[in-house]
Amino acid sequence: MHIELNDQVALVTGGDSGIGRAICIAFAAAGARVVVNYNSSRDKADDVVRQIEEAGGQALAVQCDVSSEDDVARLFDATVQAFGGLDILVANSGIQKDAPFADMSLDDWKAVLDVNLTGQFLCARAAVKRFRQQGNRGRMRANGVILCMSSVHETIPWAGHVNYAASKGGMGMFMRSLAQEVAKERIRVNGIAPGAIRTPINEDATEGKAGRKLLELIPYGRIGEVGDVASLALFLASDLADYMTGATVYVDGGMSLYPGFEDNG
Repeated sequence: MHIELNDQVALVTGGDSGIGRAICIAFAAAGARVVVNYNSSRDKADDVVRQIEEAGGQALAVQCDVSSEDDVARLFDATVQAFGGLDILVANSGIQKDAPFADMSLDDWKAVLDVNLTGQFLCARAAVKRFRQQGNRGRMRANGVILCMSSVHETIPWAGHVNYAASKGGMGMFMRSLAQEVAKERIRVNGIAPGAIRTPINEDATEGKAGRKLLELIPYGRIGEVGDVASLALFLASDLADYMTGATVYVDGGMSLYPGFEDNG
């Protein structure tokens, strides 16, 4: 089955690397015009744009710190100015600043919540306003789609990462509450919760001895690839998922099944 997003405009925050990069490329291959948001890695974002354009697609790199209200306004203005509207927001930006709880600084607590949760709020709010202003653009059945990138740690506690787990748990309730509020306007809001996904930034945790240890937490027996998440995002953004809203879909090889209890603990 071939999924098409022809003539739709997709904005992907944190689109310069990892999962965000894969989503940008998958959406462009399906026919969407893509805004590749980045915070500091302009070269990486430009490389994503180049790859999309060389394949015949359209893309634009735009810098934005998603925790800044002014930056987010500028990001959405640039999107509309370049492509005439917005159909899909993938709120993917996220950071980690890990520490044992008693050693965690207030700055690191705030930084993670500011990006991972407040960033979702600011981008989703801007998207809802845009969807309301433009109405249905005739490119999809919904009047707009928002995908919130969460994590298995929306439900699985993670010692040593309290700020990150709190941000993802909060994101789950944020997503469902927003979905409930805007469903009557035919705006769909769903969440994606990846498990262990192999990216360049987490190579130390997914390769070699660490990778073999990680597999003990994954019943399906392999570490995920960014394409696994991008394929799900493509489905959820498309009309194939038009009757889905307020759902968090786990793409984790079964990690959220708590495999430690498979023998009754």
